[in-house]
Amino acid sequence: MDKRYEVYCLADRFFYETPDRLSSTGTRSGARAFPVSQRPVPEGWRSARAGDWFSLVPIGDDGAPLPTPQQGWKIHVSATLENADRIAALVWDHCVPRSVPFKFVPAKHLLHLRNSKYAGRDMSGKFATVYPADENQLHELLDELGKLLEGFEGPYILTDLRWEQGPLYVRYGAFTRRMCDDGKGTLVPAVEDGEGKLVPDDRGPAFKVPAWVKLPDFLEPALAARNTTTVGDLPYRIEKALHFSNGGGVYAGTDTRDGSKVVLKEGRPHAGLASDGADAVARLERERDALQKLSGLGVAPEVRDWFLLGEHRFLVMDFLEGSTLNSFFAHRHPLCTSEPDAADISEYTAWALRMHRAVEEAVTAVHERGVVFNDLHLFNIMVAPDEQSVSLLDFEAAAAVGDEGRQIVAHPGFLAPPDRTGVDVDRYALACLRLALFLPITTLLSIDRGKAAHFAQVIATEFPDVPAEFLAEAVAEIERGAPGGDGGTPGANGDERAPVRGAGDTEALESGLPKGGATGAAGPAARVAAPLVDPADWPYSRDSMVKAILASATPERDDRLFPGDIAQFADGGGLGLAHGAAGVLLALAESGAERYEEGERWLLDHSRPAPAGTPLGLHDGLAGIAHVLDRLGHRERALDLTELILQERWQRLPSDLYGGLAGVGLALDSLAESTGERTLGQYALRAAELLGERLASEEPPKNGRRRAGLLRGATGPALLFLRLYERGGDPALLDLAARALRADLDQCVTQKRDGSLAVNEGWRTMPYLGDGSVGIGMVIDDYLAHRDDERFEAARPGILAAASSRFCVQPGLFQGRAGLLLHVNRSTTPGITPEDVAAQIEELGWFAMSYAGQLAFPGNQMLRLSMDLNTGTAGCLLALASALGDTGAHVPFLPPIRRPQSRSRDTAGS
Repeated sequence: MDKRYEVYCLADRFFYETPDRLSSTGTRSGARAFPVSQRPVPEGWRSARAGDWFSLVPIGDDGAPLPTPQQGWKIHVSATLENADRIAALVWDHCVPRSVPFKFVPAKHLLHLRNSKYAGRDMSGKFATVYPADENQLHELLDELGKLLEGFEGPYILTDLRWEQGPLYVRYGAFTRRMCDDGKGTLVPAVEDGEGKLVPDDRGPAFKVPAWVKLPDFLEPALAARNTTTVGDLPYRIEKALHFSNGGGVYAGTDTRDGSKVVLKEGRPHAGLASDGADAVARLERERDALQKLSGLGVAPEVRDWFLLGEHRFLVMDFLEGSTLNSFFAHRHPLCTSEPDAADISEYTAWALRMHRAVEEAVTAVHERGVVFNDLHLFNIMVAPDEQSVSLLDFEAAAAVGDEGRQIVAHPGFLAPPDRTGVDVDRYALACLRLALFLPITTLLSIDRGKAAHFAQVIATEFPDVPAEFLAEAVAEIERGAPGGDGGTPGANGDERAPVRGAGDTEALESGLPKGGATGAAGPAARVAAPLVDPADWPYSRDSMVKAILASATPERDDRLFPGDIAQFADGGGLGLAHGAAGVLLALAESGAERYEEGERWLLDHSRPAPAGTPLGLHDGLAGIAHVLDRLGHRERALDLTELILQERWQRLPSDLYGGLAGVGLALDSLAESTGERTLGQYALRAAELLGERLASEEPPKNGRRRAGLLRGATGPALLFLRLYERGGDPALLDLAARALRADLDQCVTQKRDGSLAVNEGWRTMPYLGDGSVGIGMVIDDYLAHRDDERFEAARPGILAAASSRFCVQPGLFQGRAGLLLHVNRSTTPGITPEDVAAQIEELGWFAMSYAGQLAFPGNQMLRLSMDLNTGTAGCLLALASALGDTGAHVPFLPPIRRPQSRSRDTAGS
């Protein structure tokens, strides 16, 4: 699970949202501004709010900010929740008389989020930032602020160098907002190197001095002090990091005294905060105490040691052999194949029931020792090598039986509702485990617990040997205390944008819990928590999805029109094709829905001009917006945006379709065709020429792997070569397309279980439309309309098998089931039947949710609903329209295949 998403669950019950939108007058007393942030802005200063920063800059007589460096050595000030307001006041009172610009986090809940367990380690501890004019002022400010803040505590800032023993830290980096490409097609904050070239401003969780910068002499003692803390004197040899969080690391090692394997778990003071305010050290103490109570029980690791290194606490435990329960799904779960075998399903059912029984027995034993686990989920269950016994891991949230406390951390797929406390928290998780072992998408329960009954129905169909009472008991426990009716359906009460409870791991996830239970009749056995609309019921399902999308629209906002993935909060994300308004408007048009004129006006208004920093690409920026506006008839604005692209250094973009040359070339070519502007066609050909040169000079990757697939692999350029070939007939372009496709096929592997072909990423294989084999297969299908190729023909059945897997972890278009549906419906691979398409639609329905009483789908990570094209409801709408509608719905530049009449073999094959 991508932990970045949890913080975006705080401010809205149903959609990903920036945490700074959490109401300062919400239900939580902690969600309030620091008093210092309410001070009047000093005369001669200007204030601004951006994200979770409140900044103050001195201005001249003309009202413009006084000149400041664009980069240099800056000071970060760390703080705790208790001392932050006093620290901000001292920084304010010191910097204002000296005309030194500064910024700070203005509210307690925002600082809590920065220091929570799964917050970004690059931002941890950074409460205030001070911008010295030069190194002399840097030294003065460090000395002066150091004396003022002596004795104040705060989290250690991992990216910086600590000044003496207080809460001051320094690093060299950007002062003003400048961006550059990180070499992977993503815009990141930038600084100028020694030659004046913009390069990424490295913000990794370790202090580094850029190669072209000299560390000031007065900072040398601080660097020497930093280097004095080492692990060399420990009786443990640390061999590898198993996990990192904002609270510290978990490491595998060896006890050098006896050669036994151990695990060392680190706790950083004041960091890794849970919802109750406990830092990583306090939680590590809880884990130590719980494990000592469980000593000798055989269901938890034994404690070996407890020591302090620097300011960090370490707990040393026995290393447990085996694998975590979640790791068994990829190679054991029978629905991870295109044609599950009945015997495999029966065998898996017996294994899963045995595993659940073992976990239940372990939890019962823990309770009998007076401990509540409080964080049971698939990743915290270790299965022994013989697969007969289990152990429980990660007791940092553990509590004593009888405390009756709520969870302070939780995996969203096992998050207990607010009414569960004490041992009932573990019982709820055990009920979720009953479902997750067979259908591991219980994360959706964090949006609507009523999905439990729907999941039980799916499991009963797919796994007929699962006892009915096993599922009924799970549903009853999950839905216990949840009233019937529509009270638990997201949006049904007209409360779509209500503030939510909480700050931190648990409460961030609680914001997804409905106020009631599931829709339907009274009892869990009689109730189906499926949405009101069946996705296969077209066009009724189309109309329902459109209503859900429009109900979610916020035309009054400037940052985005439709809620979607967290990527929409980056530059241009609220406008673009992938996660913004352009993609949703395209899906509405492709599906045959009525035009949403207010939304079109919003996109026109907010692209006049496009915000500074908006990327240039097809899916992430201006090229995609221009393509959609042209598709909707706003041709002049499309041409205006295209002119902006051509004024930039577009030739230096990466090669891919998502944000690179391939996507820009396709957009330019399409506009050239629709507008008659031949010059744009020449630019498209130039993009293809550059891509051809790169393809010819590309060296093999050092580790044998590189990105593959439609969005970020060589298949994107292949699509441009193919479309330009169709436009002009140059066979050299078809040759380039073949070469590019072969390069991506080289990154694919065949799965032994069912012969499916998927992209090999080293640690996982990917079948999807965006980064997997299905995207490659779609372009292969188009290529074979023009030229025979034995390797491509041989790959198609394996790609179809990958697309036909019975289980998929997400519903989205480019990383989930909707994209697989698109391919199966569109492909000319022999053997595809209407029943195959119907099965895809049925499986997409497993993820169907209700928003405002209408059909909607969750986004990436499935912690919240999404309406965008790449991850959410708009993408599902487009895929369903391609399969069930009559409008020829398709993603850009991949329309339905039309075989040339002269190719009788291809016509017969389709």
